[in-house]
Amino acid sequence: MVSSSILRSKLVQKPYQLFHYHFLLEKDPYSTVSDLSFDTDPATSLAQFKNHHWTWKESLHYGFLASVIFFVYIIFPASFLVKTAILAAFVLCFVIPLTSQFFVHALPIFAWLALYFSCGKIPNEWKPAISVKVLPALETIMYGDNLSNVLATINTSTLDLLAWIPYGVIHFSAPFIVAFFIFLFAPPTSLRSFGFAFGYMNLLGVITQILFPAAPPWYKLLHELEPANYSMSGSPGGLGRIDKLFGVDMYTTAFSNSPVIFGAFPSLHSGCSVMDVLFLCWLFPKFRIVWWGYATWLWWSTMYLTHHYFIDLIGGAVLSLVVFEYTKYNHLPVVDSNKFCRWSYSQIVKIDMQAEDPLSTTVYSFNDIENQNQSHRSAFPTFIYNQQPQPEAYELSNVTTRSRQSSRSYVPTINTSATSLATPSVGYARSSSSLNLPLQEVDEVPTVVEEESEDTSSLENSATPSVFDEDHHLISSTTSTTSLDELESPVHDVRSTLLSNAAKLKASSYKSK
Repeated sequence: MVSSSILRSKLVQKPYQLFHYHFLLEKDPYSTVSDLSFDTDPATSLAQFKNHHWTWKESLHYGFLASVIFFVYIIFPASFLVKTAILAAFVLCFVIPLTSQFFVHALPIFAWLALYFSCGKIPNEWKPAISVKVLPALETIMYGDNLSNVLATINTSTLDLLAWIPYGVIHFSAPFIVAFFIFLFAPPTSLRSFGFAFGYMNLLGVITQILFPAAPPWYKLLHELEPANYSMSGSPGGLGRIDKLFGVDMYTTAFSNSPVIFGAFPSLHSGCSVMDVLFLCWLFPKFRIVWWGYATWLWWSTMYLTHHYFIDLIGGAVLSLVVFEYTKYNHLPVVDSNKFCRWSYSQIVKIDMQAEDPLSTTVYSFNDIENQNQSHRSAFPTFIYNQQPQPEAYELSNVTTRSRQSSRSYVPTINTSATSLATPSVGYARSSSSLNLPLQEVDEVPTVVEEESEDTSSLENSATPSVFDEDHHLISSTTSTTSLDELESPVHDVRSTLLSNAAKLKASSYKSK
């Protein structure tokens, strides 16, 4: 009773009405690609799993993620019953269709989070030695100085706040905002691709940090180039000043006990921001300057707060770009700029790799083109200026302003059908500059049929007269000296022009006899 009254309240009804008006009304009633599943029967998922045909990419994908989760299951310091119960609840979310439509495609994200928060549980004897000198040396060699130390030389409260906003606030909320935009405005299945790309980028980044542990810039400020070990605590870097400024321990304890203390390379702050920006540029390309402005802002804050070297940022950006490009050409659907939201789509279109490959373009030989021209000649007398698609001819009342260049690019043809020429028979190309006009006053003009000359491919000899029947007459602009602009002029006498053209055709036919 209480729930029904809440649902009927204006607080719920008004947002739903707005959502229904702006989004749900875009949906094709016969399309189901944008629908979500609300089924809770596990038998449905089990039947789909049983009938699914696995590819080698899918086997590699799920096998790799399963091995990561199994590794976390082994090293996690908890009792067997607790770990098994957590794993069983996790698997249950994959069996119920209502939750599996999200959990299956977010599996890379879950694998990354599980591995990241378990890194501190990996035995130290399994881990490689920590690099302290490699990153600062590469920074100096490639860029001439330690850019992080240069940017962190001057510290003010204003700069601290400007650096804290992207690094400590937007960074943690941006993935959820981007996912929300993708769900609403991108084609269906796009959110799956985002989960795949975002999860794999972070997962590969954490694996790299485990295999190549490196000290961040704050370590050099505190310990110079002394050897590091895994028993040392982390540091919040410049974020410690934010805690002092607000008087709240938001970052000091968290960064001091971070699961990955020596994870400078690659920078996952840079990787996450670049991944968010790439998807936003894919979805809203008009605002790419704003999106890349955010990434630049976060890059500066990362170095200002002494958490990463510039080379770490480059490594994270490159990792994101590689994963995004793979996802784009293998999973992402194509965005239709004419569609407003996910409910506007009635089908999913993926990128055609063969069409995108410039080396796979079909090349026609001269014989193929010649054979194609012969087939056109044998079918009907058509004189091809180019290969653009031809629009239908239309009545004079529908004439709109057009350029001569556009009318010149279409195919003028002769329709020899005895039926109404307003609806051409299948197989006859129509010129956009042809007009279907009824001429009742020129019924006495005899039908003129001029045989095609041998040089039909020549443009000079292609001005074949039009055919007039008793009811309707197709007048081609190629045989008329009257331009489209003159026909569209209000002071031009259309009827006199057509009669003049008819007289000329009659005279030319008698001369040919």
